[in-house]
Parts: sequence; structure tokens; C-alpha cells
Amino acid sequence: MTESAPALADNLHPMVRLSGIVKRYPGVLANNNANLTVAMGEVHALLGENGAGKSTLMQVLYGACQQDAGDIEFAGRIVRFNSQRDAIRAGIGMIHQDFMLVRPFTVAENVMLGLYQGGAGVLDVNTVVTRIRLLSERHGLEVDPLARIDQLPLGVQQRVEILKLLYRDARLLILDEPTAVLTPQETLALLASLRSLVADGRSVIIVTHKLHEIMAVADRITIMRNGHTLATVDKAATSEAELARLMVGRDVLLKVDRPEQVSGRRLLSVKALQVDDERGQPCVRNVSLDVHAGEIVGIAGVDGNGQSPLVEALMGLRRVQAGRVVFDDNDVTNKTLAARAARGMMYVPADRRRMGSLDELSIEDNAILGSQQQFTHAHSPWLDRKAIRAHAEALITRYTIRTPDSHFHAGKLSGGNLQKLILGRELMRNPRLLIVEQPTRGLDVGAIEFVWAELLAARSSGMAILIVSTELEEILNLADRIIVMFDGRVMGELAGSAATNEQLGLLMAGLQSQE
Repeated sequence: MTESAPALADNLHPMVRLSGIVKRYPGVLANNNANLTVAMGEVHALLGENGAGKSTLMQVLYGACQQDAGDIEFAGRIVRFNSQRDAIRAGIGMIHQDFMLVRPFTVAENVMLGLYQGGAGVLDVNTVVTRIRLLSERHGLEVDPLARIDQLPLGVQQRVEILKLLYRDARLLILDEPTAVLTPQETLALLASLRSLVADGRSVIIVTHKLHEIMAVADRITIMRNGHTLATVDKAATSEAELARLMVGRDVLLKVDRPEQVSGRRLLSVKALQVDDERGQPCVRNVSLDVHAGEIVGIAGVDGNGQSPLVEALMGLRRVQAGRVVFDDNDVTNKTLAARAARGMMYVPADRRRMGSLDELSIEDNAILGSQQQFTHAHSPWLDRKAIRAHAEALITRYTIRTPDSHFHAGKLSGGNLQKLILGRELMRNPRLLIVEQPTRGLDVGAIEFVWAELLAARSSGMAILIVSTELEEILNLADRIIVMFDGRVMGELAGSAATNEQLGLLMAGLQSQE
């Protein structure tokens, strides 16, 4: 049952109103009579599980696709955007998770792209630079207009994306998961900038799954479920727990209890590891770490600071230039992925669709990836389909994977259910060491709760676990020890029970900790 939205305050007027939006795709009703009203001068958060219809609704608003029914009212008039260019011209801008910047160009050159000025169609660079500096100072978006994009940290690149929209005088800004690549300090600065933008009369829609950030910056929150808007609530009248309940339809445990336990023997030992990137440049520099049985070690850091190449080197997917990887007292530095798996090292990759699964295959076939030989008929190379089906159905039941049946294509599963499939597949092999990269990236709070519980249960059973995550809340909830990486190096190690967001944020920014 849809709950009514709180009325706008008398001093607020709608910037945009979406009414009865319907959007169909073959076999899918992505938006089902969805409604959204965003006031002038407010930060409005859009919240919902994966597949709830948030992205589709924003694509309709931004002109990336057109609604099948319903109306868009923007700045007091009914509009229909046939393209993103139409939306931009009207005063709507959107910042995606993957930035749309030309890396060899300067900040000013990126801002100028697509703009024309004067009869000759030539922009005056000095004018552009001056205006960028004024906008930067006004909204706390510090950036050098003459710096090249490929020399800027991700947090500063995001400021450039915002400045591009402000330069075009966008009145409504849509931000999709805006803090996914930011340190805690950069996140605080961004949230402050958003408040500055709305104080200037602009409106902001923020699409995120981070409830604490919603409570920190939003004025109102709209929750979507199954393609329609379930409720719109004032921040002052709700809580993180209530938002999670509305989003998922049940109470959700937002914090986990990590029981104290004594770790066992050292299973993984990494000594002075050096790894190069695809250009032959060092991307992992002199990294050493240990993981013991019955503990979770978390590697924190902003994405792109050597975490993925490190994990690939640990699993034999990337060549090691120097150093050693020792598992269970055996040097596995130059061993294959299969050889490591045979010893009990298992891996859940960050990219669940391109590396962790095969989209075009069924759940049954994905459930046995990497262990096909265990599911053949005796003395035969042929797969035992009956045994495979029984194994897949047991996995579906054990890990509550929502699917019509075990024949269902893995590529059609939601992100949360696909992650359950991949994580469950590796856990059912009873690994001694499990390496999980970005365990809950892109998942909603219900799926996050499930994944965290499974990892802690595996820890309690004596499994050694190494997780790599850009989500500090995840690291702080799960990890017994936290290692922070920056620019391919280990910046510091902290006990999970004593670490704070502030400490981790400094290390993630490349600043050494002070004892």
C-alpha cells in the first residue's frame, strides 16, 4: 500500500514533479505508476532495493529513456525529454558513478566541451577559468581549472563533474551513488557542497544505499519498491532503521555483533609483494600481510589504489614481479588459480557478472564452475546432470536465492541473488582461505545483512577470510584487523575494534597515521 507524501512546506515550491510514471521493458514493468516531487532548494534522497525502479525513474527524468505513461513537470511546465540533451538544455544534470571526463584534458577544457559562446562559436578560455574559480569558491568545490584530469584524485574529478553542471546553470542535479569513490573526509566535503547548492536555490536528487549519508544530508526521502513509490518521508520524522524497514519490508540488522574469538595458525603470508599494471608500471609496492585461521582481515582504500591487482596476484591471475605468496607453508607465488583452489584458496571477485559467473549459463552450471570434475559420472568425462541439479538446488535453498528454478539463467538474477550464488558456491567448497573483493558492492541493505552474516559464520567456523572493500562501514563491522592501502602501498594497520572513520580516512588519503 502506497503511503502519502508529506506536504511541501508553504515556503517551498516544486522544482520537478513526476506523476504516474510507467516504463515497460520486454517482460519487465520497471516503473509502475511512480511519483516523485522534489522541491526547490532541497536535497531529496531516492532509496530502494536493487530492481526497485530508481535508476529507470532517473533515466526517464534525464531523458535517457522515455516513459510509456505519466507526466514530467519541471519548473512549472509539463515537459517530455526525448534525449539527455533536452534535459540538459532544460536545466537538469546527472553525475553517474563512472565519470564522463576526458582524462588528458584540463578541468577547463572538460567544462568547455559542448559549449559555444559568441558569433564565432569560440570560447574564451580565460573567461571559463575565471568562472570555474568563482563557482569553486562559492560552493566549496576546490579545484585547479588548469590541472589535467588524469592527475587529479577521484574526489576532485567528481567536483569537476559538478562544476560542469553548474557552469551550464543546471537547476536540478542528480547524483548516482556519489560517495562510492570518496574517503570519509571527501564525503563530508561533498555533503557540505550539496547543502551549499540547495542554499543557492538549486535542487539535488541523491540516489544512494548509504543510510547514514541520507540522514546526514537529505531533507526528504522517497522509498521505492517493485517499481512504484512506497512512501516519501521527512528526515526529521524517520530513522535509518525505519528507512531500511520501508525499503526491504522487514526489520533489518544494520550493525552486526562480531564475537571475540582467538585466531588460529597463520594460513596466508605475503612478503614484500611487487606487481605491475598493464603498462608495466608498479601498482602494488612492497606489500606484506598475514591472515590467520578464524579471522577476517579487511583491506580498505579508495578504489584504484592497488587492491584489485593485489588480489589478482594472490590468486595467480596476475604475474608477481617480486616477493612471495605463501599459503599453508607452501610457496604458491607462481602457481595457477586451479592449484591454489586445490589447496583450499577460494575467490569471490568484485565483478560478479564478468568474472564471477557466466551470464548465459544456468544457475546449475554456474554452481559448479571451477569444480566440474567433481560432478562427472564415474569413469566418464560426462557431467552428471542429476548430481549437478541436486547441488544447485541445495545451494539455492541454503543461501535463499530467489529464482524460479535451477535452470534460470544466472544473468537474469538480481545483483544480490547473483552474489549469494557466487559466495555460496565458494563457501560450499569448504575453503580454508576465502578472498572476497567488494562483498556487497551495489547491494541493498537486505542483501548486505545476509552476506555479512555468512562471512561472520565462516569466520566462526575457523575459516581465514580476506576482504577488500571500499565501504568503511563494512570494514568496521567485519574486520578483526584493517590494512589501508594508498597508491599501491600499505599505509597502516589497525585493530578493527579500535579503528575510526577519521583514522581510516587519513590513511586512505595517503597520510601516515600518528601513533
